[in-house]
Amino acid sequence: MQEFAGRVAVVTGAASGIGKALAERFAAEGMHLALADIEAEPLAAVTESLRAAGSAVEAMVLDVREGAALEALAAKCAERFGGVHVVCNNAGVASGGPTWEVTPEDWDWVLGVNLVGVINGVRAFVPGMIARGEPGHVVNTASVAGLTCPAFMAPYNVTKHGVVALSETLRADLTAVQAPIGVSVLCPGWVRTRIHESDRNKPGYDPNGTEENPAMTPLRDLVRDMIESGIGPDEAANHVFAAIRADRFWIRTHPDMESGVAARCSAMAAGENPPLMVPSDIQS
Repeated sequence: MQEFAGRVAVVTGAASGIGKALAERFAAEGMHLALADIEAEPLAAVTESLRAAGSAVEAMVLDVREGAALEALAAKCAERFGGVHVVCNNAGVASGGPTWEVTPEDWDWVLGVNLVGVINGVRAFVPGMIARGEPGHVVNTASVAGLTCPAFMAPYNVTKHGVVALSETLRADLTAVQAPIGVSVLCPGWVRTRIHESDRNKPGYDPNGTEENPAMTPLRDLVRDMIESGIGPDEAANHVFAAIRADRFWIRTHPDMESGVAARCSAMAAGENPPLMVPSDIQS
């Protein structure tokens, strides 16, 4: 995809972090925007800012776990803009702890947002993109955790591996039907976002509720520190835009993490046990 001005980009999870940076990057290219997020006030602030700068923006507060909500956004895009050209299924959350201690509610929540949310985005927007026959691109946000398996992150790892598999299959499917639509999967390492505060959007979340397992405090602190030392969302958005322009599937943002991915792939090819990714201060 080479032409962007006047085209339409959809971004979920657009109220903060990578999603907000993507919206701003697309706006800078003269694209019209359809933005979605579950947080109403931050989404309104982003929308107002982009409109003040001259962008045409359609915004909707929604939960990506609900396919009908994304279908409604697709219908709004068709009505106002005539369709969409870029879809960024970006909304994501995180939850952690020992695999055997993760609650059914957390499994449902993380699977619903991170994986089913991407599936819903594909189902809502890709059929219309195929029908119009115009060049387009789908970007699904995974993680380097979709290429490796860090300890104490089972729901997150499972969903991000699923997003990688979904994206690779979607690319094959679109190629098979000769649709002019590219696919990329974003697999960043640490990015300065609020994903470590995902609980704020968890159904039924009580900020004054029971504290998490104290044994996980070192992990929580490590994650916070790594996020604070990560790349900025703007840098991640620039990687995404470059990949769309180049029709590049893999979007990898952290060269220093490539060795871990390579080690896992090498072990897999050799039939060896996978390398362990366990923080030293968490091991018993």
